[in-house]
Amino acid sequence: MLDITTAAFWIAVAQIILIDILLGGDNAVVIALACRKLPDEQRNKGIFWGVVGAIGLRIVLIFFALQLLTIPWLKIVGALLLFWIGVKLLLPEDDGHGDVAASTTLAGAIKTIIVADAVMSLDNVIAVAGAANGNMLLVVFGILVSIPIVVWGSQLVLKLMDRYPIVITAGGALLGWIGGGMIVGDPALPPDLLAGIPYAKTLAAIAGAVLVVVIGKWLAMRAAPRASIEITDSSKG
Repeated sequence: MLDITTAAFWIAVAQIILIDILLGGDNAVVIALACRKLPDEQRNKGIFWGVVGAIGLRIVLIFFALQLLTIPWLKIVGALLLFWIGVKLLLPEDDGHGDVAASTTLAGAIKTIIVADAVMSLDNVIAVAGAANGNMLLVVFGILVSIPIVVWGSQLVLKLMDRYPIVITAGGALLGWIGGGMIVGDPALPPDLLAGIPYAKTLAAIAGAVLVVVIGKWLAMRAAPRASIEITDSSKG
């Protein structure tokens, strides 16, 4: 259990908040789309209860993720998923928000928000569980602090990410860092395997961060020529 007065606690909280911003920034867009057909007087209610339900569901999912990560080999699997999520973060992606259905009823909009958030939050749940190191207090505190940032500040954050690509790169590196640290903490590994390596967890975290950034940048460079070719072909057609 981490001590709230230590630097380690607040570093972990900062990691969870950054993860929520980077991986949860689209949630505000989903909320807006789900509530766009509600009458004006019901929109604020839809947003409020949709967010409350989505956050509650996410905390429950993370609680189960924390329990699962104590099972041998699952931390390694979770770390590999984080590596993939980090790499995907560095790749250009099509916007799929048009698939979010708007509802004309308050209950329908709340249901849409909760279901969409659950589907979109797998990456977030895994990353937060890894950053929390088994501490549920960290999970709840970090998510509660990030709620206003995600809901009201996501558009600003998205603009910063567009303007300063280094923010996205740092986010991918953070996921790689958490994944690298998770691997060396898996119960399946022999306790003395890394005993002779000084700062083994830190070195593994650095290796994970570098791996994600290098692979992500390499795949992004490979994708760029293909995208330009597709644009050229479509303009000719």
